[in-house]
Amino acid sequence: MTSLPRRAATALLAFALALAPLAVSAATLSLSEPVAADSLPKSKQTAAGLYITAAEAGRVLAANPNVALVDVRTPAEITLIGYATPTAAHIPAQFLPAEPELSPKGSYKMVDNPGFVEEFKAWLASDAAKGIDTVLVTCRSGGRSAAAIAKLLEAGVKVDLYNVVDGFEGDKGESGARDVNGWRNAGLPWTYKIRAGLRPGHN
Repeated sequence: MTSLPRRAATALLAFALALAPLAVSAATLSLSEPVAADSLPKSKQTAAGLYITAAEAGRVLAANPNVALVDVRTPAEITLIGYATPTAAHIPAQFLPAEPELSPKGSYKMVDNPGFVEEFKAWLASDAAKGIDTVLVTCRSGGRSAAAIAKLLEAGVKVDLYNVVDGFEGDKGESGARDVNGWRNAGLPWTYKIRAGLRPGHN
């Protein structure tokens, strides 16, 4: 009579252990202002369904050592516009060519960084990202970061990937200026000075 409960307990323990990694990967941040997917344009939505504002990202990064901020903008943007001081890594998803084409939208066309996913994986496996299980991905205003997350998910990256929906500069206001939201408009710390190691394997 005692063997059945023991076998059942063993089976339950094995089942719980099998589910443990799923429980860790499914964990989400506790946000004071959650962002609903249906409040975002399609260009900012991701299959992961994890979103955060730049203003809240500042608080989350300060309080959680397991969370890192990765900027996927071009090196030119980092140089000329600046970046968030607590950025863990700059891993460009795209580049601006030396002689870019003009797009129908009135902006220069960017080209994909063919090494983006591998660069991200290398950083994630490095000592610099030790203990990181959640990454906040940011760009100018949330569109390119969503596209970058799609590539990482397709490649099987196993950390929680949050899209910073308003990015570093934020969305455009009625005047056309990016003065609505975003990291810089939230009054969070940022800098022009590119520190050593900001772009892993390159500086």
